[in-house]
Amino acid sequence: MKFDALTQPHLEGLDLAKGDVSHPAQAQSNTTAEAIWAVLSPLTDPEIPVVSLRDMGILRDVRHVGAHWQVVITPTYSGCPAMDQIEDDVRQALLDSGHDAEVVTQLAPAWTTDWMTPQAHDQLRAYGIAPPCASATATHQHSLRFVRALAPTSVACPRCASTQTTEVSHFGSTACKALFKCLACLEPFDHFKPH
Repeated sequence: MKFDALTQPHLEGLDLAKGDVSHPAQAQSNTTAEAIWAVLSPLTDPEIPVVSLRDMGILRDVRHVGAHWQVVITPTYSGCPAMDQIEDDVRQALLDSGHDAEVVTQLAPAWTTDWMTPQAHDQLRAYGIAPPCASATATHQHSLRFVRALAPTSVACPRCASTQTTEVSHFGSTACKALFKCLACLEPFDHFKPH
């Protein structure tokens, strides 16, 4: 079976893109971590479709284990409802590209907003979500907290950039975001909580 860039655009630029992948074992032996990363690069967060899983820091590692590959994913928080969809998307992208790889969910170390790239921050802001305003390590927050963390002193509105904002609810559209309201433009917006 032959694939071309029109029928498999996510394979463009890979050795497998125009080759015969009717022998998965042979394709598997020629696979590199870079090829796997290239296949996974276009995958986006199902809850925030403008940000890639890699830029969010959810895709943690691609490693060769024995005769197959493992792709390691870490949820933004334990119990994240998007993880089943993310795992399915990763697995399907790997299958579509002829890669025999296992998807492994790793909970430790816990995901932190420090793993988000600057590009993810920009994409969140452009999408109308205020990115985390301080890294978890900069605020000395830990994964386990027994008291509610104080809201950041100023969260800039992603629409008008005003810092005249207030937290309406500690939980927004998802548990990893808080709902804020801008006092300047009066628009509500989600703020990705630093953790």
